[in-house]
Amino acid sequence: MIVSNDMVKKLKEEYGDAFYLLDSEQFRKNFKELKAAFSAVYPNFNIAYSYKTNYTPKLCKIVDELGGYAEVVSEMELELALRIGVSHERIIWNGPTKNKEYMEKFLLSGGTVNIDSIDEALLIKEMATNHCEKVLNVGLRCNYDVKDGVISRFGFDIESNEFKQALEIVTNTDNIKFINLHCHFAKRQIDYWPARAKGMVDLIDRICIIPDRVDIGGGLFGKMVKELEEQFSFKIPNYSDYAEAAAKVFADRFAHEVKKPELIIEPGSALVGDCMKFVGTVMAIKKVRGKAFATVLGSQKNISMGGVNPPIEILHLGIDTHEYENMDIVGFTCIEGDVLYKGYNGPLSVGDVIVISNCGSYSIVMKPPFILPNFPIIDPTGNKVELIKKKETFDDIFHTYNY
Repeated sequence: MIVSNDMVKKLKEEYGDAFYLLDSEQFRKNFKELKAAFSAVYPNFNIAYSYKTNYTPKLCKIVDELGGYAEVVSEMELELALRIGVSHERIIWNGPTKNKEYMEKFLLSGGTVNIDSIDEALLIKEMATNHCEKVLNVGLRCNYDVKDGVISRFGFDIESNEFKQALEIVTNTDNIKFINLHCHFAKRQIDYWPARAKGMVDLIDRICIIPDRVDIGGGLFGKMVKELEEQFSFKIPNYSDYAEAAAKVFADRFAHEVKKPELIIEPGSALVGDCMKFVGTVMAIKKVRGKAFATVLGSQKNISMGGVNPPIEILHLGIDTHEYENMDIVGFTCIEGDVLYKGYNGPLSVGDVIVISNCGSYSIVMKPPFILPNFPIIDPTGNKVELIKKKETFDDIFHTYNY
């Protein structure tokens, strides 16, 4: 998406001094490229999009249109998937806690629940007993060492008695269908992807069950511009790198099997990271004890990116431009650490616009109503500019409170 001065001027007139730009066509392109990369190595492959990363309904609908699954972790996200028309059979519900009533209704309607604890397994067994005429589709979330230095809190320790007990429940309850094995590991470095794939293959061999689906979770880096990529101490993998690291394990293991399970990954950032920009206007510039600061209508909460300088572009729309060195571009909040960009060198003026790229991941979903409600989301990539989400108002935030 090319963002020009004229484009931003027009959008500011209608939507105000801060907003998000959504690139839905880039999202569609990313989905197709990622699916093609893994399918080239292991054809029986699909994507379950991580709603929690960015649950903009337009993006979720694109996933459904392209044949992907909805990966949800709450009843709120489940409700979103259903409201945009995703069938129960195309929804996978993960997460460490699940509302009992929602989960029962979901299972009875044909959805898949990945069981995270023995308590959940026992609860689903009870549901199966109470609805013996219905088949409940379930999976098991598995936890093992992938040498990433983290003891993950998600899923069953596959060496534990709880895992054995849960496996007994899902394989020996007549109307429970054990449809899925699942794992989730958070670190995005490619080094750990062969281990997570091999861990699942080894587990299949150990329990002597090939489920319909094997889901090896998310945790992939997405596409980055060079200036962002260079801030990491390691090479950022591309889609094909991840496919070779993980899908090849499945291709080798099931090369001569009649039954080849559907391999699933659950990307969020890898699909949506480069599909959103944040546009904020410079509201004030000052120096404090020799240090220059530019305050923007926007905050670190709007971009959800820490520890690195995000990719920025300055649109010079102001009239009193000066050169600055080692300037910090800061947010509107009253938090000292609300810094969007450290050490900016170059020209800047009040009224200029900062365009921040690669902020599609976890930005809008983690922006709290702190000090200001959130800004609108606009998609200018189609035949017309589309308002995806209106600017939040006072009433949006406070209508649930009693005065």
